[in-house]
Amino acid sequence: MAPPILEKAAAMCEGELRAAVGRLGSELSRPAFYHFGWTDAGGVPQSANGGKGVRSALALLSATAAGAAAETGVPGAVAVELVHNFSLIHDDIIDGDSRRRHRPTVWAVWGVGQAVIVGDALASLAQQVLLDSQVPNRCAAASRLARATSSMIVGQANDMAGEGLAEISVAACEEMERGKTGALLGAAASIGAELAGATAEQLSALEEFGVELGLAFQATDDVLGIWGDPSRTGKPAWSDLRQCKASLPVAAAMAAGGHHAEELRHLLGQRPCPEDGLARAALVVEQAGGRAYCEEAARLHKQSALQALESAPLAAPSRRQLADMAEFVVQRAF
Repeated sequence: MAPPILEKAAAMCEGELRAAVGRLGSELSRPAFYHFGWTDAGGVPQSANGGKGVRSALALLSATAAGAAAETGVPGAVAVELVHNFSLIHDDIIDGDSRRRHRPTVWAVWGVGQAVIVGDALASLAQQVLLDSQVPNRCAAASRLARATSSMIVGQANDMAGEGLAEISVAACEEMERGKTGALLGAAASIGAELAGATAEQLSALEEFGVELGLAFQATDDVLGIWGDPSRTGKPAWSDLRQCKASLPVAAAMAAGGHHAEELRHLLGQRPCPEDGLARAALVVEQAGGRAYCEEAARLHKQSALQALESAPLAAPSRRQLADMAEFVVQRAF
């Protein structure tokens, strides 16, 4: 069951998020509204299906964990959601994904060029939202988000560099995921506290919690990327294998060596890999222990995230809610 903070975060932030995106002008806001699930491609309002809102919920919780009102974290929550969605729009282009959340992606509807510009606009808007807020610590929060965004982009570049390789080490894969996913979750889990004027000790603990949670989140996503149910994920079966992604299950299976690794090199070396080859590759990864490794990695990173919460003075109710968020993130695929 989803933690109540997700619904609360959506109620508190969606109006501000819509208002911010609406300032972009019709050429940019129309595809952005569509991406967030607020309208169809023709601009007709729809019930939103814009994702779970994990990052905005973390931003609000980090504010209350530092002893401030949840409202203090709203500019940070909106900014983080804008950066996250800029990355999704660009990721869909990079991966060639024509569907997200059971609908055509922005590039599939408006073309690659327009989708690139929309993503760029959301990234820029995130900084504007923070700097235009009246919170005294807005510049520190903007700097925190900018650092995380840079790390995320570097992680994405490393992910792209690893596509199509015969194999990638588990260590290299985990370092890539620390940047690609961990950095932004680290910012989400600390940006509200930054806006609230938290201590360095609190900020460090919350950021570490977020980074570790991000690694658990990505390990879970890697499982879904191969074995996820398309009716739930909104993406085709074996999507990560189809794109030859250097994901953690594949890296772990390759590291196991033996005949499984040899078969994987053969299967994933085909361009394009036939559908029956993808099904076989998914089975081989699982037989080689790749899925089990990923599930254990998710559990261990979740444990590290929870331990980080114990290292600093944080408001007890928010600490419990952050722990609930960690459980929710890891249980999505299992």
